[in-house]
Amino acid sequence: MTSPYDLSHDVPRPSHDVPRPSYDVTATASGDGAPSAPAPRGAAAPVVLDRHDGPHGEVVLRQYGDTLQIIANGCFLMDTSDGRSERRLVDAAREALDLRERPEASAVPRPRARPAVLIGGLGVGFSLAHAAADARWGRITVVERERAIIGWHHDGPLAPLTAEALADPRTEIVESDLVAFVNETSDTFDALCLDIDNGPDWTVTEGNDSLYTPAGLASCARVLRPGGVLAVWSARPSPEFEGTLWNAGFQRVRTEEIPVARGVPDVVHLAVRPG
Repeated sequence: MTSPYDLSHDVPRPSHDVPRPSYDVTATASGDGAPSAPAPRGAAAPVVLDRHDGPHGEVVLRQYGDTLQIIANGCFLMDTSDGRSERRLVDAAREALDLRERPEASAVPRPRARPAVLIGGLGVGFSLAHAAADARWGRITVVERERAIIGWHHDGPLAPLTAEALADPRTEIVESDLVAFVNETSDTFDALCLDIDNGPDWTVTEGNDSLYTPAGLASCARVLRPGGVLAVWSARPSPEFEGTLWNAGFQRVRTEEIPVARGVPDVVHLAVRPG
């Protein structure tokens, strides 16, 4: 039997397929600075490894040279070529917590439980793997709405990137829409690392837009413990979103830029819930 992840063949579209948005397989950035699917140097044509239609549209995993790419509804989301900004998302949140927990010079240090982190979006697994490699984190919860992406990590092409992290007893994968999760869960966390879109100004689906509004940020604050850190990944800076964070009641709002090969820096927006 041919494996569903056999790299030697493409996966045909189902017969009931309808036209969907196309993506430029050679471009490295769109005209507005948002990322599109990068073409690895010297790579042959991309090979589709798996394709699924679900409640949120189409999600595709493909291989382009040595790089694996995830594309949702024709929109390039991420690939395995780098990952420095996705790792920085987790580290920046942890460093912000360290600043919160650093005792005054005259104070007697008190033992603290390891902080719990909620990661919004599994993607190719860079943020999860990086968090699991850091013993300072306690509970690591990842919310991912696409069942296909979760499957690619459990027994598909992305498994080598996250196998160790998924076996870590601190890790829990929750199949859920993040917008619904932050509105419904009774759990709370010390840090919330969001990477479900290409940024507050360019969401993957319209339903995600609400997450970056004052009401959506209030839901994010609801799942954060007092003094908790919100870290939001974006493919480009968004001064407007900084203002929204301040207006939503967050403190210590700042933006950290991470240089990337395509020229426009990735950024991490950071903010702290009062308390």
